Amino acid sequence: MMQVRSLKDVMGTERDVDWGNGRSYRLLVDSDGVGYSVCHTVVKAGTSSLLQYMNHLEACYCVAGEGEVEDMDGNVYPIRPGDIYVLDKHDQHYLRGGRDCDLVLVSVFTPALKGTERHDLVAPGASSY
Repeated sequence: MMQVRSLKDVMGTERDVDWGNGRSYRLLVDSDGVGYSVCHTVVKAGTSSLLQYMNHLEACYCVAGEGEVEDMDGNVYPIRPGDIYVLDKHDQHYLRGGRDCDLVLVSVFTPALKGTERHDLVAPGASSY
């Protein structure tokens, strides 16, 4: 069955997740039955998050703002609207919002997120789920 859902539909619900340095609006999750997740992800300006997804592969497509992603070899990749980055080996990485503006991404995860996952950006090492 076709599913239609808007960003406004998930704002203020359990699918609206404060992940520490931004928000993740989970448009599709595991219970939707499609096998992958799609999230509208906002990374706050001026923030830096050490992340690693041990149980998921992720691709992020920038739709607004700017920021950067840095791999563990120190390579820094500016991210702007129209850019995509792909984490296909459970890559540990830094994700940063722009200096003066938020980074807005469409994030796709496989397998699908349950929808309630949150980052722990205080614990030592990379936050993972």
